[in-house]
Amino acid sequence: MELDEIGSRALRWALANALEHEGKADLKAVIRKLMAEMPELRPRAKEVRQIVEQVVEEVNRLSPAEQLAKLEELGPLEVVRKREAKGLPELPGVDRYPKVVTRFAPNPNGPLHIGHVRAALLSHEYARMYGGKFILRFEDTNPANAVLEMYDLIRRDLRWLGIEWDEEHMQSDRLEIYYRYAEGLISSGKAYVCTCDAPSFRRLRDRGEPCPCRELPADEQIGRWRGMLGGEFGEEKAVVRIKTDLRHPNPAVRDWPALRVVTSPHPRVGERYRVWPLYNFSVAIDDHEMGVTHVIRGKEHLVNEMRQRTLFEHLGWTPPEALQYGRLTMAGAMLSKTQTIRGVREGKFLGYDDPRLATIAALRRRGFSPEAVRQVILDLGLTPVDAALSWETLYAYNRRLIDAKANRYFFVASPVELLVRGVPSIEEVRLRLHPSYPERGERVLPLLREGDVLTAYLAGEDASHLEVGTIFRLKDLMNVELRSKGPPLEGDFRGLELMDVPKLQWVSAGGVEVEVLMPDASLVRGLAEPAVAGLGIGEVVQFERFGFVRVDSLRPRIAVVYGHR
Repeated sequence: MELDEIGSRALRWALANALEHEGKADLKAVIRKLMAEMPELRPRAKEVRQIVEQVVEEVNRLSPAEQLAKLEELGPLEVVRKREAKGLPELPGVDRYPKVVTRFAPNPNGPLHIGHVRAALLSHEYARMYGGKFILRFEDTNPANAVLEMYDLIRRDLRWLGIEWDEEHMQSDRLEIYYRYAEGLISSGKAYVCTCDAPSFRRLRDRGEPCPCRELPADEQIGRWRGMLGGEFGEEKAVVRIKTDLRHPNPAVRDWPALRVVTSPHPRVGERYRVWPLYNFSVAIDDHEMGVTHVIRGKEHLVNEMRQRTLFEHLGWTPPEALQYGRLTMAGAMLSKTQTIRGVREGKFLGYDDPRLATIAALRRRGFSPEAVRQVILDLGLTPVDAALSWETLYAYNRRLIDAKANRYFFVASPVELLVRGVPSIEEVRLRLHPSYPERGERVLPLLREGDVLTAYLAGEDASHLEVGTIFRLKDLMNVELRSKGPPLEGDFRGLELMDVPKLQWVSAGGVEVEVLMPDASLVRGLAEPAVAGLGIGEVVQFERFGFVRVDSLRPRIAVVYGHR
């Protein structure tokens, strides 16, 4: 192997290691990673160490922002994902299967939020770690709450997160499969059609006693089943139950419901079917039919897992390995699909990407990096302990990724006019697009002046704190002494040299109107430097001393959505 290739791979590992350890790569760790990746280099260990020492020394001279930018330039995804996956435990029972198969099975009854995607990211990551298969399966067997637009929104959210699937299935297309298994179970005496009212059944179930329907002859059970299919029973008048041990310690597992009558039309298949499977029945059958080997889900599904195991036993199947993680809470974030859907329909929210929400659509609109969302969720991992995620933590992850990418611009909210007298002959200011990357070029801030009087605009909040006699600096331009609060504010030029005085953002000639949608859905209006008019929709930039924003629209005015500081 050529020395250049060894150095290139060592650089990837050194950058990844440095970003894990506050900007300082560890020589021994990088050598271990390199040797594990290329064991054929072991006979050349001394030579390899010399190369890696030089690479680590160069990497450690870079700032974290420069390290991240360099890693991205080299093609970071492979390295970053290896880094993310490092903390995940090995999957149990992998050797028992020819291929690892995982799935993400969302209900299209609402938008995905940051809590939902934990199962998707972990399942996808494990499938890729083991070279296996990842399945997207829409669990849409409740016609009353499936929402047609959610199918595409969920797909978009997953792709934005870098999640691609090998197969896609919709349970609403699989009704005949469920019917076949249901009839087989009824015929073999492992399931029955119950017409008891729900309170009566629960009283018997809780005492561990069978309901009158349980032991009816097979031909009568089949007749009832076909009556369900044929329209003889209305909603809540008949349900197929799976027979279980009536002495099971958890009453919720005893003779659990598998299929029921639903007369509401389905948004995809209309009124073609009137008997629909419940969650545990369709999930168990599909997991077997699709060869799922490992199911990753929240620990709130423990009872569901028990129910599904009874069905696997009836059918003589081996259940997949089940891995549970703890609940995720996020203070100040709405993680309820029901409340989100209701709020959008009632006009309380601007849409599923309303910045007040923690939906993936809202995070995307606010300019979060998908890699930041990936990292924060994968770092939570598979721990069964309940976890609390804060907005501040998510901001920190995102800032680390976008700080090096986001160009800088001036913006002043609620602008207040300032007249500065005695200004020397300066027509414009040239500033770097990013202070750490001069190669990106400059933007031009033109100055509006008449004679020796400069007109500029300050942020309203900054202007309100100024007192007559205060000396402040128009950032990267000049020093000014305030002599009148006006309006307009008036000041005198006090030199170009740097002074230890407050530095204020400003905009002068050619300022463009910008509307900022804040996280609480309030609007902040202001002026930005002229170069902002040339940004593209979707671009994430930093309004200096204001925060990171994403360009949302350009007409009829420039509108951006605030991310965070």
